[in-house]
Amino acid sequence: MVNAAVKLPRILLLFSVPFSLAALGGCDGAISPTGSSGGSCSASSSSSTPVSCPARTPVAGVSFNGTVLAASQPVSQASVQLYAAGNSGNGSAPTPLLPAAVSTGADGSFTVPAGYACPSAQTPVYLISKGGQPGSASAANSSLWLMTALGPCGSVNAGSSFVLNEVTTAASVWALAPFMSSGGKVGASCTNTTGLDNAFLTANSLANATTGVSPGSGIPSTLTVPTGKLNTLANALASCTGSAGGGSCASLFNAATAGSVVPSNTLAAALNIARSPGNNVAAIYALATGSAVFSPALTAAPPDWMLYNTVSGGGMDVPTSVGITASGDVWVSSYFNVVSEFSPVGAPIFPDGITGSGINQSYGMALDSEGDVWIANEQTTANNGPGNVTELNPSGQAIASGLTGGGIDFPIAVAADLRGNIWFADYGDSKVTLLDSSGLPVSSSSGWGGASLAFPVALAIDSNQNAWVANQAGEVPITKISADGSQVTNYDCDCNGASGIATDRNGNVWVANYYGNSISEVNTCGTLELDAAKGGGVDRPQGIAIDGAGTVWVANYQGNSLSELEGASSSASGTFLSPSSGFGADASLLEPYSLTIDASGSIWVSNSGKNTLTQFIGIAAPVKTPMAGPPQTP
Repeated sequence: MVNAAVKLPRILLLFSVPFSLAALGGCDGAISPTGSSGGSCSASSSSSTPVSCPARTPVAGVSFNGTVLAASQPVSQASVQLYAAGNSGNGSAPTPLLPAAVSTGADGSFTVPAGYACPSAQTPVYLISKGGQPGSASAANSSLWLMTALGPCGSVNAGSSFVLNEVTTAASVWALAPFMSSGGKVGASCTNTTGLDNAFLTANSLANATTGVSPGSGIPSTLTVPTGKLNTLANALASCTGSAGGGSCASLFNAATAGSVVPSNTLAAALNIARSPGNNVAAIYALATGSAVFSPALTAAPPDWMLYNTVSGGGMDVPTSVGITASGDVWVSSYFNVVSEFSPVGAPIFPDGITGSGINQSYGMALDSEGDVWIANEQTTANNGPGNVTELNPSGQAIASGLTGGGIDFPIAVAADLRGNIWFADYGDSKVTLLDSSGLPVSSSSGWGGASLAFPVALAIDSNQNAWVANQAGEVPITKISADGSQVTNYDCDCNGASGIATDRNGNVWVANYYGNSISEVNTCGTLELDAAKGGGVDRPQGIAIDGAGTVWVANYQGNSLSELEGASSSASGTFLSPSSGFGADASLLEPYSLTIDASGSIWVSNSGKNTLTQFIGIAAPVKTPMAGPPQTP
């Protein structure tokens, strides 16, 4: 638990100022203390350049064995195919590697012969089994589709053996959901091979592909896997998979219907549940209790069907900001003088974290486009100075420490822009500081912002390189500062205690209102688009992030949950997709401070109240990492 004496988070100090706010109309609603108009209201646009995928060197695959099991019974006469993941976009068509699918014997076993051509040794491969006759059933079940994610083709050893069952199916689908489409297709853009590879790693942390049980083999001691919840999902699938002729599958398919999409096989049902985790929770749980094949399992219905991993260790001590590297490693800053790094599956790179180099009382941290780590030390080590900045290289070695130029004064938040510059919100003197990629000051020695800011606590960068600042106090909650600091424009967003801020790629700005228990949105011109929306479990919202599809995700510091909203590109923009209690109420979140999204579509949340990270698996649209400026698709 957090030491009660710690003022965490500082942005929650009681500067609750009554606001008299009005919706804005166009840019005329801007309040511009500097007399500027704030620049163009339009978001910058860039023409997309066709992606030329690098050439791959095919490799010959080895022979291996497998077994198909349904409700722990062997499935005979099932059709098994080995696929190489597609590389022309999310859910793109995979390559079937066998000229003809192989069939299972009476004991459910099959053999994949050697000699198939993988597109490359690094290309991830997976197995899908269709149909077959489970156990002593009198007929085949055409609705019985099972899946196992293997990993890179070159990592499959000759003579190895794999299991396809309901556990491996759930593990594979939840981890790979952002990369899946109907018919069992799995693929990603060739520019996001890392995100896809890490999703396969996550699938194998959830379930052991060799034994068909959860958790996976060789997972780090710092990683806790939701085995009981995964087994419960597997039991729900088993309500259909163990039946002959698909006669008992109607209840599963009804419960797994998402909108107008009614599944016709167990793999499609699993994908629907993963993508709509709040739908028909009780009905799905009832199916699981009626076919309790896998244990341990849940003893009561969960609040939703999201799967999550919990990461501990690595020296975390009141973790605050989170950032993701290009390789998928997770960096975390902690209030108590340490930063930590974890692998994509939760193994600490530094067992006790990184200390020294002036790292102290850090609320804010960001990674630049080169992977360097910029840490805002709110106060100096002596706890009586105006704070400074530390820069680490991707290997964790200090490049610079004690940086104070450009007006640094109790820095509390950090954001990187597309030019390699780093912005800081200075809580001490209500200014912002801009440093270039070498740590040299771009802003003046007194910082930027003039009298426009009032206790700035968060900032985000738009596609025009403007910084949008969330002001915890004062009459105007958000401020836009141009890339050169010459234009400072305040906007009224009907906010109340703006504590988190994020931009989407179309220039819209989303604000988490801590005191107002609400979410607001203004467009790039500052016009109010979403007026302090409440619901969806929003409870003292702190962190806010946008995924690659523009969907908005919120960490509720006091509600210990996640909220989800439709993004600006949706016809239902601002509509809550999360239930009234939020998502993840069973994930043991405690005072979640910030969140970020990786290239696999997982959301990483820092729990400042219990020194852990929570990885919500495959629930978002992938984001290019490290994130500089607004989120982009990888």
